[in-house]
Amino acid sequence: MQLALYHPQIPPNTGNVARLCAAADIPLHLIGPLGFSLEDRYLKRAGLDYWPKVRLQVHPDWDAFLQAGPGRIIGTSARAGALYHEFEYREGDCLLLGPEAVGLPIEVLQQTSGCVRIPTTDNVRSLNLATSAGILLYEALRRCARLPQG
Repeated sequence: MQLALYHPQIPPNTGNVARLCAAADIPLHLIGPLGFSLEDRYLKRAGLDYWPKVRLQVHPDWDAFLQAGPGRIIGTSARAGALYHEFEYREGDCLLLGPEAVGLPIEVLQQTSGCVRIPTTDNVRSLNLATSAGILLYEALRRCARLPQG
């Protein structure tokens, strides 16, 4: 399993996702352009001292990410796609989340092998990026029988 953030904008969200990836021992792909510097103190603070344990790959753009061969890409959306808990995940899937304010563009979603969503009420537009990443990743790991054994 892998996790990718497309054009992430908020350093603390990315730091929290990095800590999640360290906890699950999975690669994290950051697809540029990024809305911050990797030297950002808020990014580092959110990731705490786990950054050395993150298998981080930074790609300058979408095409470079695709050329890196991330495997089957599963897009995410707040409004479209299969319910995340009903989707058939496979070992090696790469879960792709979009920028916090707008989500994944349609032209990116069209290049994925599937799309999942987390159901919510009409009380909110969407969940926080790091919260969504945690929900999706651990469900995919559970479905592939690959939860961390700690």
